[in-house]
Amino acid sequence: MKKNYSLGLLCILLLIAVVSCSSNKSKSDMSDATDKKKPEKTVNVPVFDADSAYHFVKAQTDFGPRVPNTAAHRACADYLANTLERLGAKVYRQAADLVAYDGTLLKSCNIIGAYKPEAKKRIALFAHWDSRPWADADPDEKNHHTPISGANDGASGVGVLLEIARHLQKQLPELGIDIILVDAEDYGPHVSYKGKHNEEYWGLGSQYWARNPHVANYNARFGILLDMVGGSNATFLYEGFSEEYAHDVNRKVWKTANDLGYGKYFVKDQAGYVTDDHLFVNRYAKIPTIDIVPSTPDGFYKYWHTVKDDIEGIDRNTLKAVGQTVMQVIYEED
Repeated sequence: MKKNYSLGLLCILLLIAVVSCSSNKSKSDMSDATDKKKPEKTVNVPVFDADSAYHFVKAQTDFGPRVPNTAAHRACADYLANTLERLGAKVYRQAADLVAYDGTLLKSCNIIGAYKPEAKKRIALFAHWDSRPWADADPDEKNHHTPISGANDGASGVGVLLEIARHLQKQLPELGIDIILVDAEDYGPHVSYKGKHNEEYWGLGSQYWARNPHVANYNARFGILLDMVGGSNATFLYEGFSEEYAHDVNRKVWKTANDLGYGKYFVKDQAGYVTDDHLFVNRYAKIPTIDIVPSTPDGFYKYWHTVKDDIEGIDRNTLKAVGQTVMQVIYEED
């Protein structure tokens, strides 16, 4: 019994030793694995230059009102396409004859600048570049048939995207980026129009692009539309259609803005529904797209569709808040 007991004890001791060695080896392996674990990726996001963005806004307004079928409109189209090309994008000019609500044939042109066009994973950034043909919301009725400069309503979003393009030329993010400047957004019914009002009377260029993208079978992970993003003390809330179609994108962008310290601009509260270019991108192209558009108790912007929507109303601080937020989002995406 003693001999058998001794042999049994020896076996037990040997078993403990083996288990201990195995355990130590496992801990050692785990320690090595932990030590060899790659550090988290650091994303260097470029610094958005509000002065440069302001310059891009002013360059557009210097042409005058960018109303379809005018010389200023054609000249600005050339400027936008040439600028994107100079900034390293592969440029597509998507010309189309579009019919306005009143039967007017609009010689329109969507302008697209693609970065990393070969990449399958993409983000689409939108703004409209045309301006309103009439200041029909102006307090002075004498101005109700005067074209507007559209510094905020149109040019501000384009200016932010051109400044982003300037950085994309130097440093590309992980995903491909498409800057999509759509035309004929603001040729909707005049305030005096007595006929039926349809959503489709607005955003003609985005409707065309959503049904006929610049490349076959185009898709993007998500889209961001910028509209009127240059007004002083602008407040951006969760727009209704953005919440309906792209709730997660809304949350991503607003969280990013607040993390960057722009919470006074990007307020985490619900706004109403806005018929804008993103609606048609969501509806027809099926790309979850949000609209960064101001919301106030009095409407979008105090000079909306008035002759006072000019370069004097553009605030570099707002351009900075929007531009830096969008750049942070696209550079952090992988």
